[in-house]
Amino acid sequence: MILIALGICIVGTALFSFSHSFAWACFFRFLTGIGSAFCFLSVIRLASRWFPLNHMALAIGLVLTIAMLGGWVSQAPMEMLAKTVHWRVALQIDALLGVLFFFLILLIVRDYPNDQAKAHSIELEIIHEMGFLKTFRLAFLRMQNWLGGLYVCFMNLPVGLLGGLWGVLYLTSTHNVSRVHASEVSSMLFVGTMIGSPLVGWISDKIQMRRPPMLVGALLSLVLISVVIFVPNLSLITLYGLFLLIGICSSAQIIGYPLVAENSMRVITAMSVSVVNISVQGGSAIFQPFFGYLLDRHLFSRLHHLSTHFAASDFSWAMFIFPAGFIAAIFIVFLLPETRCQQKE
Repeated sequence: MILIALGICIVGTALFSFSHSFAWACFFRFLTGIGSAFCFLSVIRLASRWFPLNHMALAIGLVLTIAMLGGWVSQAPMEMLAKTVHWRVALQIDALLGVLFFFLILLIVRDYPNDQAKAHSIELEIIHEMGFLKTFRLAFLRMQNWLGGLYVCFMNLPVGLLGGLWGVLYLTSTHNVSRVHASEVSSMLFVGTMIGSPLVGWISDKIQMRRPPMLVGALLSLVLISVVIFVPNLSLITLYGLFLLIGICSSAQIIGYPLVAENSMRVITAMSVSVVNISVQGGSAIFQPFFGYLLDRHLFSRLHHLSTHFAASDFSWAMFIFPAGFIAAIFIVFLLPETRCQQKE
């Protein structure tokens, strides 16, 4: 499945670089999105087969670190490459790198350890007997899976919104920093996530508990984002540190994946974790335009017409998305079961 999904990503990226029609460009980006969704789920399924449960959070943390490295590379480094060789060529280079990784995975990665061949065949028989509708129902009608997905969604908001779309505009408009420095500060969210994901995963595995690190991460993230929003005249160095720490603390989101996996039957791990993935991607699709809507609404009420020149006050309502999300994440933690790194039978 990883190879099929990666192949779809490669084809979508390569064809997008050659497209001259808006409709075809949208279709090729759609293909890339389909492929990327399967890649992450497949990796989590592999981790559940190759790593013991008391190392699952660390394993997923390392996976997310590599994913955030990709997110960081797609910012300033990709922009520099696109300016140097044109964006179409940059995407073609990206597709060629995908081909390289395709063959590396083909040669190196295996679905399961050799001593688990019999267990794997039994799992396939169970899944076949259950059928798609029953596995779908067990995964998607389970409230705890959706709660885990919502926790990850809310904790991912700073990376998704400030790291990906609105961070540079917010920092240049409210903290009087240059676009270059604003881009660097925003990228600290990715760096923090790269550091925090394996660290938080290791802590959770070490103490054999999931909920305490999730709660502490949400509380600290709430405090840090409140400092960014409400404390004026922050220095550039302070902003670097705050965004780095927000990235580290919000990395507690990664524990949501093993918690959902452990709270589900082993044979439907990927199906259950897909609920988390849908929650994160759906949240991004909702909150990114909602952030822009709140921004435009405040701007229009101030100027009575839309503009591209935002004042610091225009961000007042939009930025409340982050503390509200972290508060919601805190409440969700108390509704989630503590698995103690044990798989539900």
